[in-house]
Amino acid sequence: MTEFTPLMSMAGGALIGLAAVLLMAFHGRIAGISGMLQGVLPPFAKDWGWRAAFLGGAIAAPLLIAALTGWRPEFATPTPNLWLVIGGLIVGVGVHFASGCTSGHGVCGISRLSLRSILATLTFMFTTGVTVYVVRHILGGF
Repeated sequence: MTEFTPLMSMAGGALIGLAAVLLMAFHGRIAGISGMLQGVLPPFAKDWGWRAAFLGGAIAAPLLIAALTGWRPEFATPTPNLWLVIGGLIVGVGVHFASGCTSGHGVCGISRLSLRSILATLTFMFTTGVTVYVVRHILGGF
C-alpha cells in the first residue's frame, strides 16, 4: 500500500512546475526528460550543456536532500525485478512512439494547450488504468 503524502506531493509538483516555467522562460525549451536525455547521449545536441545541467540537478537534488537530512524514501515492491525491467522497456517504447514522456506532454504540453500532448496524456492515463485493473483484478497480481 502506498502512503498518501499530499503536502510532499504538492511541494514536488510545484517545484516541477517552477522548473518547467523557468526552463521555458530562460531557454525557450520544454522540460521533457526523454528529450533532454536524448540530447546528452551521442550524437550530442548542440545545446547539450543546459540539458546535462537540468538532468544533473534532477539527480543531485534528491541525493543532496538525503545527505543533509538523512531522509530516505521507503521502497518495497513484491514485483520481481525482471518484471520491473520489462515494464521499463515497455515504457521506453511508449515514449518513442508518443514522441515524448509524461513530463513533456503532461506538464509542459497541456499547459501550452497542445492537442497532441493532451491526447498523449489521456492515452497514458487510460492505459495506466487498464494496466492496473488487469494486473490487480484479472491476473490477481501485486
